[in-house]
Amino acid sequence: MGGEGVSDDGAHRGSDARLGDMAKDKQSKNIKKTMKRIASQAQGVEDADTITERLARAAKSSDMLSSVWTLPPAQRLRFSANTELTAVDAGSTPGFDGDQEDGERFIALSANEIARYQRLMYANGIRGDHHRLLIVLQGMDASGKGGIVRHVFSQVDPMGIHYHGFGAPTPQERRHDYLWRIRRELPANGWISIFDRSQYEDIVMPHIYGTVPEEVWKGRYDEINAFERDLVAGGCAIIKIFLVSSKEAQRKHFLDRLDDPRKYWKFDPSDLDARDRWDDYMGAWQDVFERTSTSYAPWYLVPADKRWYSRIVVSELLRTTMKNFNMTWPPLDVDRNEAIRRLDADS
Repeated sequence: MGGEGVSDDGAHRGSDARLGDMAKDKQSKNIKKTMKRIASQAQGVEDADTITERLARAAKSSDMLSSVWTLPPAQRLRFSANTELTAVDAGSTPGFDGDQEDGERFIALSANEIARYQRLMYANGIRGDHHRLLIVLQGMDASGKGGIVRHVFSQVDPMGIHYHGFGAPTPQERRHDYLWRIRRELPANGWISIFDRSQYEDIVMPHIYGTVPEEVWKGRYDEINAFERDLVAGGCAIIKIFLVSSKEAQRKHFLDRLDDPRKYWKFDPSDLDARDRWDDYMGAWQDVFERTSTSYAPWYLVPADKRWYSRIVVSELLRTTMKNFNMTWPPLDVDRNEAIRRLDADS
């Protein structure tokens, strides 16, 4: 009898796991149903008779997309005082109980709405509105920053999107303040700028490698906070994403690059040097989050081992941010009847 039975604790754990799986399966089915309703709703947006009705239907579609989350990423993944980077499960999918197929469907539907709101923001920017958006993507090497750009922005108009990757400062950039090169790439009115790495490299790298005096890089926390506060006050929303990948996932991606001649260009020996100092990077980034995650420009720590999940998180944050600008199409600023009269005169 001894050792052959199942303990009460074991039975309870098994029962809890089954209940959890059943609940997640039910949620996944609900997500699929919601996706079908969203697709139908989206098709009717352009059929509305008025601009006001179109915008209302678009907002409803966006809200329906947000409803598939058990807790919105803007809440669930936002850095807080109790958040520890090393405690984040890189393979988890917090707030989303669907599978990869659901995630890919979400991306496709959300991309349509993102394109709509991006065109709206760009049109208003042309007319002088100051709304614009800066997305900061950070993470260890091979965490998926490039894939996010390709997937989330797959359907937007290239006019109005600016992407820039920041590497080691060039000789010209070194002759200026560290924020000089950042300011040159900021979004114009109505535009979205995507930074692959950013001003935060000018804290993390000297923190780890001692390339500038400690009092200099430590002073940059407050300088960057002030810089971002001024941007937000001027109409620029900021979404700061840190893609949390595991060391094992990074290893697999590095090996994949070394096994595929088409990806050799992605690999650099310095990536392995950074990998050797993984814990130092985690500590430096933890300090960054604690010192620069603010009410006006918070950090979001996004699990990234499942690439499809990190992509839907960024898609959700981007779409809801633009939706919350509450924009409408700018009015015609000329005499419409006179313009039509002149065109009719040419016929």
